[in-house]
Amino acid sequence: MTQASAPILEPGKAYRTRDLAAWSANPPRLAKRLVREGSLLPLAHGLFMHPAKSRFGPAPASDEELMRAFLDGAPFVFTGPERWNALGLGTTAVFTHPLVYNTKRSGLFKFGRRSFLLRRVAFPETPPKEWYAVDLLEHRSEAGASLGDLVAALGRALKRGDFKKGLLGDMLRGYASKGTRALVEPLLSEATR
Repeated sequence: MTQASAPILEPGKAYRTRDLAAWSANPPRLAKRLVREGSLLPLAHGLFMHPAKSRFGPAPASDEELMRAFLDGAPFVFTGPERWNALGLGTTAVFTHPLVYNTKRSGLFKFGRRSFLLRRVAFPETPPKEWYAVDLLEHRSEAGASLGDLVAALGRALKRGDFKKGLLGDMLRGYASKGTRALVEPLLSEATR
């Protein structure tokens, strides 16, 4: 094995096998050696983690770091109950797996002890809370929320000024189904009166 130099791995960072090519002409062999030495922990799908040290033992890479490495830098956004419940529209849903929208993969993926549900879905580069509201309306059945209750809660939130009407309209036009637009557009008109 020709090795340019010993790998300098960042604690808490996830690596793909090919990322190790900077240190070796044979990245899979280097990965195996680093796993044997305890420098890398195998996760799945050619993905490894260099754990950060903590007083409780090795600390895992963050969810964002895992997705960055797994999706190879492609755009992604975490959504689902944690973000939906924070909108104040009355939902209290819980998912077993974090929901991640991205531009590359769909399916349930397991990395070590953590699982993620990935879906190829359109989303804005930097989603505002108005987009999460549209996302919640689009996935209300998964959130276990009543459509009538959600629409009424959104109407009240619009009247209080909790959401920007123009931005909500943009998110509806860009990311909502025809049925969701038909439900929410009257709320926007009513809120501007």
